[in-house]
Amino acid sequence: MGAAVQQDRFLRFGAVAEMIGISRSTIWRLEHEGKFPKRVRIGSKCVAWRLSDLNSWMSSL
Repeated sequence: MGAAVQQDRFLRFGAVAEMIGISRSTIWRLEHEGKFPKRVRIGSKCVAWRLSDLNSWMSSL
């Protein structure tokens, strides 16, 4: 059997802000400047960020 596939987790804003330590407006600005991972729509009124994208972003700092 092959290695188990690990699924990516999605984090909502509160978890992202706690993990990264920056404000909502700063996240929005960096995202629109292409300097922060893009959010993913996970529902009609719900967005989140992929944990793998956030980890990659933090590693690149």
